Amino acid sequence: MPHLPIQALFLDVGGVLLTNGWDRKARQATAEKFGLDYADLEERHHLTYDTYEVGKITLETYLDRIVFHQKRAFTREDFRSYMYAQTQPLPGMIDYFTRLKKAHGLKVGVVSNEGRELSEYRINHFNLGALADFFVMSAFVHFRKPDTDIFKLALDIAQVPPRQCLYFDDRPLFVEVARRLGLHAIHHKGLESTQKAVAELGLPLE
Repeated sequence: MPHLPIQALFLDVGGVLLTNGWDRKARQATAEKFGLDYADLEERHHLTYDTYEVGKITLETYLDRIVFHQKRAFTREDFRSYMYAQTQPLPGMIDYFTRLKKAHGLKVGVVSNEGRELSEYRINHFNLGALADFFVMSAFVHFRKPDTDIFKLALDIAQVPPRQCLYFDDRPLFVEVARRLGLHAIHHKGLESTQKAVAELGLPLE
């Protein structure tokens, strides 16, 4: 059990609460669906996506660069709808963190690298506002993990010392960065292992 009780949870979205919204698997499925050159889409994606994730361009500009730089036989609306539909909830995770928050009176913040329009869709469609007290999304704050400023901003908003915060991410590098800042951090691999690790930190669920 930590020396000080945990008071706040910081949660990643893709890979923790929901599937990754626009990862390689989703891009490949979308390219196949719309008959796009996947290699070209990937190259264009990697050249511009970071700019979208930090809120410097809109989703429309991003799509202009990776898809609609030439005439297409499908509409933007069709493409966006299919893109958004790639997101699915990870089984049990939202319910688990909701119950954990209630059981222990915790603050909950979301700390995630996501573009604005995708963030807003995912927050609203999956009612993440019922779980989280605040959202530190890369597109909202213009920092992205592993930049330590995004974690420092979350700590400033929560007003909880690092040693009383518990962070969850499916990417080991981001877990390491959080730990170096003094947060407790769990590399999330699945519901069962995360529940066990959280209980060992003094936050069991009956």
